Amino acid sequence: MAPSIGSQEAKTICVMDASSRIGAALVDRLLRRGYTIHAAAFGRGDEGKAASWSESKRVRIFRSDPLDYHSIADAVRGCSGVFYSFDTDSYDEFMVEVEVRAAHNVLEACAQADTVERVVFTSSVTAVIWKENRKLAEDVDERDWSEPNFCRKFKLWHALAKTLSEKTAWALAMDRSVNMVSVNSGLLIETELSPSNSYLKGAPEMYEDGVLVTVELKLLIDAHICIFESADAFGRYLCFNHAICRPEDAVKLAQMLSPLAPSPPPSDELRVIQERIRSKKLNKLMLEFGDELQVAE
Repeated sequence: MAPSIGSQEAKTICVMDASSRIGAALVDRLLRRGYTIHAAAFGRGDEGKAASWSESKRVRIFRSDPLDYHSIADAVRGCSGVFYSFDTDSYDEFMVEVEVRAAHNVLEACAQADTVERVVFTSSVTAVIWKENRKLAEDVDERDWSEPNFCRKFKLWHALAKTLSEKTAWALAMDRSVNMVSVNSGLLIETELSPSNSYLKGAPEMYEDGVLVTVELKLLIDAHICIFESADAFGRYLCFNHAICRPEDAVKLAQMLSPLAPSPPPSDELRVIQERIRSKKLNKLMLEFGDELQVAE
């Protein structure tokens, strides 16, 4: 691990995909913390954000294609850190292949760039929870992986894409000695949340299994910053701040997804589900990181 991790002075960071909600929030936060940014946008986000960044002398905007290795390498070149996330409106078998190829391109570019000290790879809780005998298992944590064959069988394309792309990234990172850490995020709570969100495929089963979890944007960004700047960060980190285990929580989420749908009548027969997923590893790291998250905010 490079000894300079943890000091942001004069560092240049690549954020990819900067046009996503997570990427845009990371750019804003990293700027406030004093970094210089390569904002690599895949072109599906808020053009107004890019316009506001273009006024900053500490932001360079790159129009990148996740399937074009050279456009990825151009954005990564000269950077000491890379934050990578990939998301799309809908998932199918084709998008699984696209995401896997994109992850390979990004990690290969990081391996080729001799300046990169750490890669923070945004993955998902869906890359952890789906397996054939999941009901017999103990509580879920970072050591667990979703089973690709199970995901294919039930067409859990979001889970399959996140699982295979993360595995691809880890394989390349270990083979090429890239210092990578992953953030396996719960369902991001956002204003545009809808029932068609690919993360939610299998939501009733996630609820019954006690692994339906959500995360607010602020915590997710805090976690990324903490994991990048902390010299002690390693491996995978589950990131969420709420588990949907009570009937009233499930109703609240359903109303967020479909605000116009009628609320179900209260029932004494609905039971509280046992939470079976833990984020102790991230909680411990963030507790140790402490007030440093407030520096330059």
